[in-house]
Amino acid sequence: MSFRKILILVEGQTEESFVKSVLAASMPEGLYLQPVIVATKRVNSGGKFKGGVPGYPKVRGEVMRLLADSSAVAVTTMLDYYALPDSFPGRSQPLGITACAKVSHVEAAWFADIGDERFRAYLSLHEFEALLFSETATIADAFAKPELALGLANIRSSFPTPEEINDGPETAPSARLETLYPRYNKPLFGTLVAQRIGIEKMVKECPHFAGWVGFLKSLGSG
Repeated sequence: MSFRKILILVEGQTEESFVKSVLAASMPEGLYLQPVIVATKRVNSGGKFKGGVPGYPKVRGEVMRLLADSSAVAVTTMLDYYALPDSFPGRSQPLGITACAKVSHVEAAWFADIGDERFRAYLSLHEFEALLFSETATIADAFAKPELALGLANIRSSFPTPEEINDGPETAPSARLETLYPRYNKPLFGTLVAQRIGIEKMVKECPHFAGWVGFLKSLGSG
């Protein structure tokens, strides 16, 4: 069987683990997802200092380096829309009324700037933690804090979809988790909770994420 490789530029270790441990398992046979953590700095020796999302010129360079790999059928991304630098195409004044429309505008502007049909920009709306709100009871269970279930459910019920939980410094999905559970640690709990929830539930609850997953799966058919 021939393998079809997709390179995914991800924000950090949590997203890297999510792609490897959760997302990859949902893909058609023969489709291989390879996450690459975005480098915040490159040095002459070729080493990397990783973590966070730098300004667009550095990220654009990372994307172009991945596109230079002719063995990849596609290059995509998994970066948070929340706190994304204004230097990204379309980010300073995203067009659209809804959050989904605004993030789609930025993704389209980014695709236009790259100018390669193998590239698909995907930004988590508003950040990775929104996916976890697809099933709030599972969050409370993973934290071993059943008393948090009601508060988490109330947050989720206040928005049409988990992805619309807003992006203020105190109201972003991760900030809400930290308020309820100060010990929340993204690398520790992110993939753990996501594994328990499963891709199927996330796709059902998060339409923007569902569109990206559908795109990835479509590449398995050649």
